[in-house]
Amino acid sequence: MKIFVTRKIPEPGLEILRKEFEVKVNIYDRVLTKEEIIQGLKGKDGLLCLLTDPIDADVINSEPKLKMISSYAVGYNNIDVKAATKREIPVSNTPGVLTDATSDMAWALLFSVARRIVEADTFTRAGKFKGWDPMLMHGQDVTNKTLGVVGAGRIGTAFALKSKGFNMNVLYVDEKKNETLEKEINAKKVTFDEILKKSDFLSLHVPLIPSTHHLIGEKELKMMKKNAVLINTSRGPVIDEKILVKALEEKQIFGAGLDVYEHEPKITEELKKLDNVVLQPHSASATIESRTKMAIMAAENMVAGLKGKIPNNCVNKEVFKER
Repeated sequence: MKIFVTRKIPEPGLEILRKEFEVKVNIYDRVLTKEEIIQGLKGKDGLLCLLTDPIDADVINSEPKLKMISSYAVGYNNIDVKAATKREIPVSNTPGVLTDATSDMAWALLFSVARRIVEADTFTRAGKFKGWDPMLMHGQDVTNKTLGVVGAGRIGTAFALKSKGFNMNVLYVDEKKNETLEKEINAKKVTFDEILKKSDFLSLHVPLIPSTHHLIGEKELKMMKKNAVLINTSRGPVIDEKILVKALEEKQIFGAGLDVYEHEPKITEELKKLDNVVLQPHSASATIESRTKMAIMAAENMVAGLKGKIPNNCVNKEVFKER
């Protein structure tokens, strides 16, 4: 069988694939166009893709031999799962292995914004530091503050649990009650309006689905505290980026830390000019350990799927019931 990998991933994953299949990897160090993916997929049995790849019905139906789609990501909103299911093609993702890396990044962003780390670094490198100043670079305390977590799944839970050392009052919003958070850190499940109004730090950990598109917009930002910090390591379109720019410019909130953007890789130009936002290049899972584990998991999912087994992380297991 033949596999097409849309971009180079860590070698341990490719080694697993090469032991079982003939593997073709995208030779360009960039995101492929939809047409290039279709071309690369010709004659292939499996597709290992990235979150940045548009795997819609046209791509899926372009190759009659296609039997398995393995995504090198937790999210799979870039894949038309319904179209794949219609063709009885399993689709898998890589959850769990990047939980700590992503939750760690959310904390890194939180501290960077709260204590104005990037702004202060730029200030210091520019030779503007002339000695200790009682009014220089005032930020926000983190200890004893109220932490809001929107989405208490794997990553949201890990993120919240890491607040233990800072004695924070933790609020969360989720469809389900989170027994772990309530037991371990006395977290309280609240309404969305309540978490917006009470949080000093608000971190987003939700999937991108119709109900979360522009979850944070003008109304929500106006409900937040003036000293609030907004963190997003989930998906860019969860925040209305243009509205966020306005809120940051007008100091409606203290600041924001972003790892994802509404129209990636494009970033609203005004964001780049603001001192009260820290910008990361969608790198929350970018640790050597996490990215390697993702590659291994994506490869193992592919092997299982092409051997007729249900991958451990199959998102449309119903295709196996139909066989």
